[in-house]
Amino acid sequence: MSTAPPVNGQVIGMAHYATRALAERLLPQGATFHQALALNAVEAAGGAVGRRALVERLTGAVKLGVPAAEATVTELTHDGLLEERPGDLLALTPAGDALIQSYKAGVAGIAAELYGDLPAEDLAAAGRVLTEVTARADAMLAAG
Repeated sequence: MSTAPPVNGQVIGMAHYATRALAERLLPQGATFHQALALNAVEAAGGAVGRRALVERLTGAVKLGVPAAEATVTELTHDGLLEERPGDLLALTPAGDALIQSYKAGVAGIAAELYGDLPAEDLAAAGRVLTEVTARADAMLAAG
């Protein structure tokens, strides 16, 4: 008989914030979690992305407000981690690429330690449930 609490927003939130705290330790002084998410989005897009698309990614997937997303992008360009290019594109600089590659490697190590010995079927079930919860929450947000 399991003594684990039922899955709810609090349990999910606690797991998220505990994992996020570990990930934030990987960032250099002054860098933020939101900046890492933005750099990751640019890297995933091949190293360059439209400013509007990046802001939409941060407001859509991460649920930042537009002012916070814009501020994050401004911070990254100011700090030399992203550079502006013609066509309203933002591109990783060598420093931005080095930061995100180091961060991703560190996060992969954390994930291996956190998830590595959990049964694959449990991870698959959790993934299905959390994906559905996210879709439902997004639909509720879109409905107003």
